[in-house]
Amino acid sequence: MKKSTEPAPHEAEDIRDEYDLARLGRGVRGKYFDRYREGTNLARLDKEVREAFPTDEAVNEALREVLRSRSA
Repeated sequence: MKKSTEPAPHEAEDIRDEYDLARLGRGVRGKYFDRYREGTNLARLDKEVREAFPTDEAVNEALREVLRSRSA
């Protein structure tokens, strides 16, 4: 894949003068990661588990069965 010869958006000639890119500084990697993790409960499945349970509903039903068998 070839890189674009177009200038990056911050290098475009039509950028407004009021945007002082030097004052923005560098971004912070993972700045909002902890906040994101608090609002979600995603779980990463291993490949063989994804193949056995390809949908959210399939995973949820299997986990419900485990819960039912533990409470019986």
